[in-house]
Amino acid sequence: MRYTSPPNQQAYYEQVWNLVRQIPRGKVASYGQIALMIPVPMGVDFDRYKAFSPRWVGGAMAACPDDVPWQRVINSQGKISPRPGGAEKQRLLLEQEGVEFDAKDRVDLKKYGWKGPNEEDQVEPQQPNLF
Repeated sequence: MRYTSPPNQQAYYEQVWNLVRQIPRGKVASYGQIALMIPVPMGVDFDRYKAFSPRWVGGAMAACPDDVPWQRVINSQGKISPRPGGAEKQRLLLEQEGVEFDAKDRVDLKKYGWKGPNEEDQVEPQQPNLF
Protein backbone atom coordinates (compact mmCIF):
# COMPACT_ATOMS: atom_id res chain seq x y z
CA MET A 1 0.00 0.00 0.00
CA ARG A 2 1.26 3.46 -0.88
CA TYR A 3 0.77 6.26 1.61
CA THR A 4 0.54 9.61 -0.11
CA SER A 5 -1.19 11.11 2.92
CA PRO A 6 -2.06 10.00 6.45
CA PRO A 7 -5.19 7.85 6.84
CA ASN A 8 -6.92 10.70 8.73
CA GLN A 9 -5.15 13.71 7.30
CA GLN A 10 -6.87 16.40 9.38
CA ALA A 11 -6.26 14.58 12.69
CA TYR A 12 -2.62 14.01 11.76
CA TYR A 13 -2.13 17.64 10.76
CA GLU A 14 -3.64 18.80 14.06
CA GLN A 15 -1.10 16.66 15.94
CA VAL A 16 1.74 18.14 13.90
CA TRP A 17 0.55 21.70 14.48
CA ASN A 18 0.11 21.14 18.22
CA LEU A 19 3.69 19.87 18.46
CA VAL A 20 5.16 22.67 16.35
CA ARG A 21 3.38 25.25 18.52
CA GLN A 22 5.49 23.93 21.41
CA ILE A 23 8.87 24.53 19.74
CA PRO A 24 10.38 27.45 21.65
CA ARG A 25 11.61 30.61 19.99
CA GLY A 26 15.22 30.12 18.82
CA LYS A 27 14.86 26.33 18.43
CA VAL A 28 14.19 24.13 15.41
CA ALA A 29 13.04 20.58 14.72
CA SER A 30 13.21 18.43 11.61
CA TYR A 31 10.24 17.05 9.70
CA GLY A 32 11.25 13.50 10.62
CA GLN A 33 11.77 14.39 14.26
CA ILE A 34 8.25 15.84 14.48
CA ALA A 35 6.88 12.75 12.75
CA LEU A 36 8.50 10.42 15.28
CA MET A 37 6.88 12.34 18.15
CA ILE A 38 3.44 11.48 16.79
CA PRO A 39 1.89 8.03 17.33
CA VAL A 40 1.85 5.87 14.21
CA PRO A 41 -1.68 5.96 12.75
CA MET A 42 -3.68 2.77 13.05
CA GLY A 43 -3.27 0.52 10.05
CA VAL A 44 0.19 1.88 9.14
CA ASP A 45 3.24 -0.21 10.00
CA PHE A 46 6.19 1.56 11.61
CA ASP A 47 8.68 1.09 8.75
CA ARG A 48 6.27 2.57 6.22
CA TYR A 49 5.38 5.35 8.65
CA LYS A 50 9.05 6.20 9.13
CA ALA A 51 9.50 6.38 5.34
CA PHE A 52 6.45 8.52 4.56
CA SER A 53 5.84 10.58 7.68
CA PRO A 54 8.39 13.39 7.10
CA ARG A 55 6.53 14.17 3.87
CA TRP A 56 3.25 14.14 5.77
CA VAL A 57 4.70 16.64 8.25
CA GLY A 58 5.78 18.76 5.28
CA GLY A 59 2.22 18.66 3.98
CA ALA A 60 0.92 19.72 7.38
CA MET A 61 3.37 22.60 7.51
CA ALA A 62 2.35 23.76 4.02
CA ALA A 63 -1.26 23.91 5.23
CA CYS A 64 -0.69 25.23 8.75
CA PRO A 65 -2.78 27.94 10.38
CA ASP A 66 -1.24 31.35 11.05
CA ASP A 67 -0.59 30.62 14.74
CA VAL A 68 1.85 27.78 13.95
CA PRO A 69 5.54 28.84 13.92
CA TRP A 70 6.21 27.04 10.63
CA GLN A 71 9.67 28.55 10.30
CA ARG A 72 10.95 26.34 13.13
CA VAL A 73 10.66 23.13 11.08
CA ILE A 74 13.62 22.40 8.79
CA ASN A 75 15.09 19.34 7.12
CA SER A 76 17.29 16.71 8.75
CA GLN A 77 20.47 18.25 7.31
CA GLY A 78 19.75 21.46 9.22
CA LYS A 79 18.75 23.28 6.05
CA ILE A 80 15.66 25.09 4.95
CA SER A 81 13.78 23.08 2.34
CA PRO A 82 13.28 25.03 -0.88
CA ARG A 83 9.83 26.44 -1.43
CA PRO A 84 8.62 29.20 -3.73
CA GLY A 85 8.99 32.54 -1.95
CA GLY A 86 9.34 30.97 1.48
CA ALA A 87 12.98 30.01 2.04
CA GLU A 88 14.25 33.57 2.40
CA LYS A 89 11.39 34.50 4.74
CA GLN A 90 11.97 31.36 6.83
CA ARG A 91 15.64 32.15 7.22
CA LEU A 92 14.90 35.75 8.16
CA LEU A 93 12.35 34.69 10.78
CA LEU A 94 14.79 32.18 12.30
CA GLU A 95 17.61 34.72 12.35
CA GLN A 96 15.30 37.17 14.12
CA GLU A 97 14.85 34.47 16.79
CA GLY A 98 18.63 34.17 17.20
CA VAL A 99 19.15 31.03 15.11
CA GLU A 100 22.45 31.19 13.23
CA PHE A 101 23.36 29.60 9.90
CA ASP A 102 26.83 28.41 8.92
CA ALA A 103 28.63 29.12 5.63
CA LYS A 104 26.74 26.22 4.00
CA ASP A 105 23.34 27.62 5.07
CA ARG A 106 22.87 24.99 7.78
CA VAL A 107 21.60 25.29 11.33
CA ASP A 108 23.60 23.48 14.01
CA LEU A 109 20.99 20.98 15.22
CA LYS A 110 23.03 20.19 18.32
CA LYS A 111 22.90 23.84 19.35
CA TYR A 112 19.43 24.85 18.12
CA GLY A 113 17.63 21.51 17.92
CA TRP A 114 14.53 21.01 20.04
CA LYS A 115 14.41 17.74 21.95
CA GLY A 116 10.65 17.61 22.33
CA PRO A 117 7.81 18.75 24.56
CA ASN A 118 9.62 17.76 27.75
CA GLU A 119 12.93 19.39 26.80
CA GLU A 120 12.94 21.59 29.89
CA ASP A 121 12.78 18.42 32.00
CA GLN A 122 15.94 17.10 30.33
CA VAL A 123 18.45 19.19 32.24
CA GLU A 124 21.56 17.89 33.90
CA PRO A 125 20.89 16.66 37.44
CA GLN A 126 22.42 18.95 40.01
CA GLN A 127 24.64 17.78 42.82
CA PRO A 128 22.83 17.75 46.14
CA ASN A 129 23.80 20.41 48.63
CA LEU A 130 25.59 18.56 51.42
CA PHE A 131 25.92 21.57 53.71
